[in-house]
Amino acid sequence: MKNYNKIALACCSAAFGLFTLAGCEGGEIFEVDAPDWISDKVQEIEDANSQTDEDVYTFGKTDFSSGWWTDFSKYYVIPDGRIFTAEFELHINPNATNTYKNFALILTNDVDRGGEGYKEYGAIRFDHQPTGNSEWGDYIDRSYVQSNLTFETDTDEGIEKLGGKVTLTVDRTINDFFVVTMTNGVVTKTYEQPYELENLNAEESNTNIRCFLVVEGSYIDFLSSKIGTTGGSISEDKNPESMELRDVPQYVNVGTSLEEAMAGVTAVVTFEDVTKTVAASELSFYAIPDMNTPGQKTLVAAYNKTFRGENCDKPVMANAKFEVVESIESIEVTTPPSHTTYYYYTTKATEALTDRTMAFDPTGMVVTATESTGKQRVLDNSRLTFSAIPATAGTHKVTITAGEGIIAEVSITVQESQVSPVSYTGTVGATDNSTGFLQAYTDNFKVAVGETKSVSFTNYSNLSGNWNNFIVALRKNDNSLYYWLRADNYGRNAADVEIPFPHSGTQWVNQTWEEWLQSMNGAEVTVYVTNCGNGTADVQIEMIGNDNQLDTQYYLGANAIDLDDLYFALSVDGCHLVFE
Repeated sequence: MKNYNKIALACCSAAFGLFTLAGCEGGEIFEVDAPDWISDKVQEIEDANSQTDEDVYTFGKTDFSSGWWTDFSKYYVIPDGRIFTAEFELHINPNATNTYKNFALILTNDVDRGGEGYKEYGAIRFDHQPTGNSEWGDYIDRSYVQSNLTFETDTDEGIEKLGGKVTLTVDRTINDFFVVTMTNGVVTKTYEQPYELENLNAEESNTNIRCFLVVEGSYIDFLSSKIGTTGGSISEDKNPESMELRDVPQYVNVGTSLEEAMAGVTAVVTFEDVTKTVAASELSFYAIPDMNTPGQKTLVAAYNKTFRGENCDKPVMANAKFEVVESIESIEVTTPPSHTTYYYYTTKATEALTDRTMAFDPTGMVVTATESTGKQRVLDNSRLTFSAIPATAGTHKVTITAGEGIIAEVSITVQESQVSPVSYTGTVGATDNSTGFLQAYTDNFKVAVGETKSVSFTNYSNLSGNWNNFIVALRKNDNSLYYWLRADNYGRNAADVEIPFPHSGTQWVNQTWEEWLQSMNGAEVTVYVTNCGNGTADVQIEMIGNDNQLDTQYYLGANAIDLDDLYFALSVDGCHLVFE
């Protein structure tokens, strides 16, 4: 209403001026360029609405020690139909070794972080790692992300390219689109969602969203921000340029349809400077010359969609080889696996498990198949399935399956591991609990095949979040990471992907998460790590809180472990550990 009055006043003043000038001697009405005059007034009002404000402050620790979810920007409220623009200087740690040590944009409903009814759309980090978690959230579709800098893992080189003056826009002005752009002139990352955001506010009439920034291992000097009405634009759609097939089967049985045989195939499609992984359901397949006779075949796949899923100008094609073979009559283990003795250990964290199992390790094993024609061939172990092994002492049979009714067996011996403590004294992490995520470690503790090692310490937390407690890092002697595993039933691997193996705890069983967190400040903790001998490791944790209540946590079967190079260390995130 305030702006309407200003415009009305400008128009009335202009009209009054015209009448006055028309009544003057020798006056010419066209000597006053009224449209430009009014246009300037309107622009003045528009500029007032979209004025860039000095918004100068710093957040994040300037020694680059900020852990995840500890240092935040202000909140910025973005009404529907408006665009938020911010400029800031992003400082990257020159010694950073992880690509996620930059900043993330958090998009939420119109509620304070952690407040009643608080909901997140998701997060978009400045780095781009399609195999990791550079974007996440229930309302963020990663297929709409584009960047001219892509990292394969979170240890790739090039994080320094993210630093410098960054311009960030969150644009709600484009019909049927929601667009985020972040650029420093070297790296540009966009999120162009072809539909508007769902309203997550309790009141339907409140269509505002909020955003804020959070840093990790970096800090930001904020320079300016504004909420404007003049929107940006979306980039042009992109046609596919090339395609690479993945997971094409080596062998296909005679009589299997092409659709069934290729159901697990994926393709990495390149659209100019971005890529997307598409499923078999989005591809068209052809087998040359046919699927009806045994022999080598050529698989031809076609994809005919743009980056946004529209029909493209010209489809892209790719090909791969596979072999159609006669059906298998039987299989035989012609070379036994390299490791046939496995180990387990039981603590209070796992003593109640009645169905605990261990994974079979086929390393070194050779399985030979006999076809219906009598011809023999070696099967790739990836084509086989294996039964689980009970985590109980004794000799157990593993069933190897190559198809319905086509099985072989191999024997595995399981033994109970013996525990021995490691020796370590001192403090890890600053005693004011300011040390960031994985910024300080104990020594590495070696765990040989069949061994269980334990270590005890006192955990002190800053109590900011469940994650602000000790971290168990499984890694190699050269400090290369396998996994980091937290006290609160969460972990990731070296590629920053969530762990796929069984894990659970009692932290939330008899209390709330908040009560558990409060009890962890001064908690007495013992960690047990077992080298199971099958390429996996078990981690079990006993925690006696400052309320004298015992809570436990386990991570079983951490896979892809080099059993001859397994070590572990304790690390921190907004906490410190005391070893005596």
